[in-house]
Amino acid sequence: MRQIGPRFAAIAAIFVTLAACGGSAAPTVATDVGISSTEILLGNTNALSGPAAAYGTISNASNAYYTYVNGQGGINGRKITYKILDDGYVPANTVTLTKQLVEQDKVFAIFGGLGTQDQTSVRDYMNAQKVPQIFVYTGATTWGLDYSKYSYTIGWIPSYQAESHLYAQDILKNHASAQIGVLYQNDDYGQDYLKGLKDGLGSSASLIKDSESYDVTAASVGSQVATLKAKGVDTLFLFSTPKFTVQALVAVSKLNWDSVNIYVNSVSNPKTTIGAAKTAGAALKNVTSVAYLKDPTDPQWANDAGMKLYKTIIANCSTCDANNGFNISGVAAAWTLVDVLKKAGSNLTRRNVMDIAATQLSETDNPFVLPGVVVKTSSTDHFPISQMQEETWNGAGWTLQGTLIDTRGTIK
Repeated sequence: MRQIGPRFAAIAAIFVTLAACGGSAAPTVATDVGISSTEILLGNTNALSGPAAAYGTISNASNAYYTYVNGQGGINGRKITYKILDDGYVPANTVTLTKQLVEQDKVFAIFGGLGTQDQTSVRDYMNAQKVPQIFVYTGATTWGLDYSKYSYTIGWIPSYQAESHLYAQDILKNHASAQIGVLYQNDDYGQDYLKGLKDGLGSSASLIKDSESYDVTAASVGSQVATLKAKGVDTLFLFSTPKFTVQALVAVSKLNWDSVNIYVNSVSNPKTTIGAAKTAGAALKNVTSVAYLKDPTDPQWANDAGMKLYKTIIANCSTCDANNGFNISGVAAAWTLVDVLKKAGSNLTRRNVMDIAATQLSETDNPFVLPGVVVKTSSTDHFPISQMQEETWNGAGWTLQGTLIDTRGTIK
C-alpha cells in the first residue's frame, strides 16, 4: 500500500474534521437527494383552491421568507427553492402530488404540507421513503404523539387536542353551567378537536349537549347551527375551517342567537376570516379564541422589530395580504425550518435535519411568535409549540387576555 506523507495526512484530517462537525465552510458537494452545492429543494402541497383555499396563502408566505433568506446569501452558501403544488384539499390529490415531488422532482423534504386528512394519507409513504414530512401545517395530535412510529414526520403548530384542553379549562373556570354545542368537520381534523374538548372537560363532558358534523364538500352548515340552537345550546364551539366558520358565524346572526358564547379555533381566527363574517352580516358578540403568534392587525405590535421584519418579508409576496394572520404563521414556520437547516451545517442529510427538528429545537428568538413562546422539542416531546394565550373579539379585532398558558405535557 502506498504511504501518504505527513503533509497530506494533515490536510486529510482537516477535511475529516470539517465533515464530522458539519462544518461552516461553504458546501461544495451534494449531500443528499435534493441538496446540491448551491440549492436546497423543498416541496409542498396545499389547498390553493377548493373548500380550504383560505390556507393557500400560508405556503406563499413561507416562500416569501425563503426569498428573503436567499437574498441574504442563503444557508451556508445554498439557496432554497420551494415548489408549491395545489392539492385542492383532496387527499387523493395529495398522494399523487407528493409522489411527484419525491420521485420526479427529487425534493429534499416536504415542508408545511397542509391538511390533517391530506397529510395522514401520505405519512406512511413519506416514512417508508425516509423523506422528511417536516413541520406539517396541521395541529393533529398524532404528529407529535406518534413520532416514534413516524420518525420522518413532525408538526409545528399547537396540538388541536391541547388547544381544546385550554378551552375546557376556561369553561370549567368561568362557565361551569354551560350548555355546549359543537360544530366540527367530520374528519380527523374536527374529531381531534372534539376529543380534546371531551377529555379536557373530564367528568364534566356531559356539558356537551350536542355535536353536529359537516363534510368538507358541504354547501352550507346553516342547518347544523340551527339544530344546535334548537337543542338549547348557549355555548358554541366551531371546530371548522375558515369557509365554514364564516358560514356558522353568519348563521348565528340570522337566527338572532345573540346571547350565545362562541369559541373559534385558532386555525380559523385571523382577523381577515372574522372580518369576512362581519362583512357578510355576522354580529360577532362574545367570541373567544387563542393565539400564539403576533397579530399583524394588532396596534401593539406596530413598532415591534419582529413585525417590522415580517412586513419587509411579506412584501416579497405579490399575492399575500400583510394583515392576514395566516401569512405570519407561514413566515414563522419557515423561520424555524431555516433555523434547523442552519444548525445542521453544510452536511445536510434528511436524517440529521429530522433529528434536529424533532429532538433539539430550542427557539427563544423566533421574532413572529408571542413574547415568551418557546419553540422546542426533545427526545421525549415532539410538540414544537405548546404555549397559547386566550383572546376575545372586541368588535374590531382580537384582544389578548391574561398570560401565556403552557399545555406541554397535556397530551401523552
